[in-house]
Amino acid sequence: MDVQQLYQNLKRIQEAKGYYFSNEREHVLELLDALLVNKARYGYMACPCRLAAGDKAADRDIICPCVYREPDVAEFGSCYCNLYVSQDWNEGKTPHAYVPERRPPEKMGF
Repeated sequence: MDVQQLYQNLKRIQEAKGYYFSNEREHVLELLDALLVNKARYGYMACPCRLAAGDKAADRDIICPCVYREPDVAEFGSCYCNLYVSQDWNEGKTPHAYVPERRPPEKMGF
């Protein structure tokens, strides 16, 4: 699968659920490319904005779309990576504020 195929597949699936790609298309394509790199590296699409352990069970919470996406988009209009956003975020009706990391430090390997 290439980046364009991934874009089209995820766009169709996620928009039906109310999640949209950011209209910063270059940023989105870079993130999708990084997801494909992580899929080749780990066997699953770990969030490219976080450090993956390389263990699917340990990384389950950051397999894209991560478990933090829903609360991030609900609260900030965007996920941590700014990959998935609300329609209001794309239309400029929601401020583009920094989305803090929700992943607990003990899951980050620190």
